[in-house]
Amino acid sequence: MTRYTCCDEFRRNAVRDHEELNGIDYLEVLDTDAPRGSPRQRTLLLRFLKPVPSTLGKDSLRIEGGERVRNISIEWARAADNPPETIPEEHQFFIALPYASHVLLIRTDRHGDHSLYRLLLQRSTTDQRPPQGFDPRLAAITFSFKVECPSDFDCKPQQDCPEPAVSSPDINYLAKDYASFRRLLLDRLSLLMPGWRERSTADLGVMLMEMMAYVGDHLSYWQDAVATEAYLGTARRRTSLRRHALLVDYSLHEGSNARVWLQLRLAHGVSQATVSLNGMRFLSRLANMPARIVPYSRNYEQALAASPVVFEPLDPDGQLELGMASQVTLYSTHDEIHFYTWGDKRCCLPKGSTSATLSGHFKTLTAGQVLIFEEVKDPVTGEEGDADPSHRHVVRLTLVRYNGEDGIGDGATPLRNALTDPLTEEEITEIEWAKEDALPFPLCISSKKDEAHGGDIAEDVSLARGNIILADHGLTILDEELGFVALQRLRLPLASGQDRCAKLPREFLPTRFRPVLQGKPLTHAATILKTIRVDRRPEALRLRFDPMGPASNAFVWRTEDIWPVIRLESTLEDGTAPLTWLPRRDLLNSDGQACHFVVEVEHDGRAVLRFGDDVHGKRPDGGRKFTATYRIGNGVAGVVGAEALVHVISDDANIGGVRNPLSSRGASEPETAEQIRRRAPEAFRTQQRAVTPEDYAKVTQDYPGVQRAAATLRWTGSWHTVFNTVDRIGGQLLDRDFELALASHVEPYRMAGHDLEFNNPVYVSLEIDITICVEAGYFRSAVRAAILQVLSNRELSDGMRGVFHSDLSSFGQTVFLSPIYAAVRGVAGVESVVITRFQRQGQNDMRYLRFGYMKLDRLEIPRLDNDPNYPEHGLLRLYMHGGK
Repeated sequence: MTRYTCCDEFRRNAVRDHEELNGIDYLEVLDTDAPRGSPRQRTLLLRFLKPVPSTLGKDSLRIEGGERVRNISIEWARAADNPPETIPEEHQFFIALPYASHVLLIRTDRHGDHSLYRLLLQRSTTDQRPPQGFDPRLAAITFSFKVECPSDFDCKPQQDCPEPAVSSPDINYLAKDYASFRRLLLDRLSLLMPGWRERSTADLGVMLMEMMAYVGDHLSYWQDAVATEAYLGTARRRTSLRRHALLVDYSLHEGSNARVWLQLRLAHGVSQATVSLNGMRFLSRLANMPARIVPYSRNYEQALAASPVVFEPLDPDGQLELGMASQVTLYSTHDEIHFYTWGDKRCCLPKGSTSATLSGHFKTLTAGQVLIFEEVKDPVTGEEGDADPSHRHVVRLTLVRYNGEDGIGDGATPLRNALTDPLTEEEITEIEWAKEDALPFPLCISSKKDEAHGGDIAEDVSLARGNIILADHGLTILDEELGFVALQRLRLPLASGQDRCAKLPREFLPTRFRPVLQGKPLTHAATILKTIRVDRRPEALRLRFDPMGPASNAFVWRTEDIWPVIRLESTLEDGTAPLTWLPRRDLLNSDGQACHFVVEVEHDGRAVLRFGDDVHGKRPDGGRKFTATYRIGNGVAGVVGAEALVHVISDDANIGGVRNPLSSRGASEPETAEQIRRRAPEAFRTQQRAVTPEDYAKVTQDYPGVQRAAATLRWTGSWHTVFNTVDRIGGQLLDRDFELALASHVEPYRMAGHDLEFNNPVYVSLEIDITICVEAGYFRSAVRAAILQVLSNRELSDGMRGVFHSDLSSFGQTVFLSPIYAAVRGVAGVESVVITRFQRQGQNDMRYLRFGYMKLDRLEIPRLDNDPNYPEHGLLRLYMHGGK
């Protein structure tokens, strides 16, 4: 009888429901579960679909098969509900079997080997046909005596119907182009169809063959292209280079857009107005265009068609959200603000200034606002056209005082003098700004013209200008449609070698959704991480810039903090709430429900969007419609000179115009392919953890504003604490904001189990006495003043630094006498120099003078300020002889 391998049991169920037919259901071999005293692997429990006929006995059974053990005989066979008289344990076991009337007990003379056996029902020893009333398909069963023996494999036999093996044809695998594929197909067809000899290009068979050769040529090219993209050294696509670089934890630099400070001006006759920055744009100079262009007007269409450089305002609070720029209030009195010189002439704000006095009471001027100091006349000629455009500087105010009130808004703060000139009773306003915004050059306020231009006094050589906002390069594209995500229709095939009878769900083939943005290049803008306190714990807040930080910091950022400016929204037709998708550098840290995506930019500027796979990042659901809001404009194309942005797009009639007193800055181009190949292999060599004190010192020293750092690891009772001693540039002490920012910088490198603390250096005040002999013809007072300058802690007028400038010494640095001798001896008019005292302040110790140097501990820094207000910060005494 033919035996089939089937995946269902329809026949078995049909026999069970039949009124007369019976059949074998399954067979069990008693092994470990056999009663005590019962021979193991010799008792077979043959269970039938219906009760066992009384006619079945040992002559109705036979066992075939086996490898080593063959011809197994049957000693007896009885129904389980009437078992033979054996040992009592067996008798009780057989009687207690469920549905005992359906079980036939079979005892063999011995157990079999590890191969398969077959038990068959027969009418008699001479007639091997199935007994009467038994289904021929269910009259035999295959079993194994060793089913309970330990095995590393599944005991269930694999029921498969393998496809017949097909021999591989003899093919020339060197064929790679159209001609060789065409030749290959012709040879193959000649072998398979010897009678087909047509070679005319008009023949249908030749046409089909040449079409397949054409497709093969393209597939071969694609295969070669994939092999080319498989290696960093040969990859040509920027996406491939990006992914190769990511394997060594190197993130590509996609460039950044430019930023610029702009001054908004009110229309004529408007003294004050609150304007919205939403939708406002600033354009480079265009011919025959007004200063203010109404959106969606004819001028608007013509202006954008001319492809000008476009800038858009940043949110005044530094928020990241695209299109969330808030309102600003403009004042006509802020257009031109005059400095007050207290009645003096030929005045200037010296280099390094951080405060000034303005003429008039400016109650609308508050801390946090930005001013631009601008030279509007030449100090020599007094002509506006001769003004130096490089003498412009931007500052963010930290303090505004007028009329005895604190401009910060904390209420009245009594001052020693009312903010009016007591001599002239003129109203004044005092302003201050941060040290980071200190003037980099002397700013002339008033001067005397040369004789050729009258020789009189030139007033208001420089002015302060308000109504300043920050803008960056890029044009916003609103709600660009990216299309629908296709529904999943194709299913994945079953893996070869799988059980064909296994009822496994066939998974849908995921739909690939890789939209491409129509506009290019995509804007990449800088951000910063600002540390704030939330429930007494520091947390990092990502902003476009610090709205209360120094103005100079608006152009300071890290490369890894540059992000693409894009936001996606996806909706379904059922009206459910849309999902917002945000960009990420990669999806490795995104979970399966995170609505994140990655922007992959090619060399030509095309931006392709890649989504997650439900493991790293959420996969877009089928049927969702995506729209993108993003900006275009990136790199050095946004670098424009001063006075280049002169048009503003706004529907607010209160705005009269715009200008950029300073050129735009901060733009950078994306990395080239050669730069990526050179830099990426070195990325993993960069140390990204701090273990030893030297590691912590190096990481701390890499932070901007830190000159040097020293770290000390101490056991503080429950854990180790790393004490970072910080030497700031300029000798400044640690303040709360700087310490929080520094902690955020070091935190990613901190080793688990280490606590971080920051402290100031240990300053060692010096005490030095010097006796100087002045040459004849020199005034002792002039020479003394010159020596105090060269031995000071300040920057000199010629750009040099004094010997004891804070940035010329650091931790553990030995102080030698020889540089002091050299500096004093280099002053004109000095004949001889003798240092008579050289010691730590307050300690009479002559050994340092004898040795000629002073060694300091690893956390000590020498200091000699010679400040009469702080005599404990070091003393310098000069004893002058000779001269005049």
